[in-house]
Amino acid sequence: MKILINTSALSEQDIDFSEFATLGETRFFGEVPREELYALAKDCEAVIVNKVDIDREFLKNCPKLKYVGVFATGYNCIDLSACRERGIPVCNVPDYSSNAVSQHTFALLLSLYGRINEYTSSVLRGNWINSPTFCYFPWPTRELYGKTFGVYGYGSIGRASAKIAVALGMNVIVCTRTPPEDCPYRIVGSDEIFKESDVLSLHCPLTEQTRGLVNERTLALMKPSAVLINTARGGLADERALAEALNSGRLWGAGLDSVAVEPMREDNPLRTARNCLITPHIAWTALETRTRLVHTAYENLKCFISGKPQNIVNG
Repeated sequence: MKILINTSALSEQDIDFSEFATLGETRFFGEVPREELYALAKDCEAVIVNKVDIDREFLKNCPKLKYVGVFATGYNCIDLSACRERGIPVCNVPDYSSNAVSQHTFALLLSLYGRINEYTSSVLRGNWINSPTFCYFPWPTRELYGKTFGVYGYGSIGRASAKIAVALGMNVIVCTRTPPEDCPYRIVGSDEIFKESDVLSLHCPLTEQTRGLVNERTLALMKPSAVLINTARGGLADERALAEALNSGRLWGAGLDSVAVEPMREDNPLRTARNCLITPHIAWTALETRTRLVHTAYENLKCFISGKPQNIVNG
């Protein structure tokens, strides 16, 4: 079997891809122009990608293709219908990043509540050395204990985040499309979670129903002291409305790991928004997480070759 593997964002420096060679002739590619990608893929039977569009045009240029894998849980870059028409299974990697993403959710939140960026920058500028007292606090910090933590989307990452919130003494409420029977937290509606949350953390997929979920109307429902955390997808928020809410003081802060267009554009209004922390879509990138991701993608292809495919999303 001829296998083509996209290593973009995964890094061959610290991740071992060698086990794929046990399954067939393996080639790797990074960021390449579309025409070059077609040339690389024209004879391949299996392709595993990350953020590369597999559409009808791609399939037309790859007549021998039998399998599509994604180095991700999400598969919005794959035309599932076109693959199904060709009898090509598409396999994802579910639940590989729950621990890392929930950890990053609270890294953003704790940085905001503890004003970590402001204080570390201040110390580097020499302000502590020149301080007349043993401490100084021009940026008041806040305590998470007793606050209400809203979880919007109760999948594996939402569940993991809720557990961390409970460990920190927070009260958890949940808004989810399909309320689970075993949920130990109070289930609320969409408007209710915006109104009640001191911290609203987004963990739902980006769909036509959730696109622009955070908008002028829903932001107006939130407490002025509230924080929005988004480690899911940038398209969940109307970025201009969010920036305006932050800059006007209608929302206290935001911690974001994703924006609508990535890489971020220079004119993104959130770049300079007040009290807004932004990381470049790295919540999932812990070494342990990427290692788990690549190994499961290998197992997916191995199972397909053995006639027992797993994690099919277009069956």
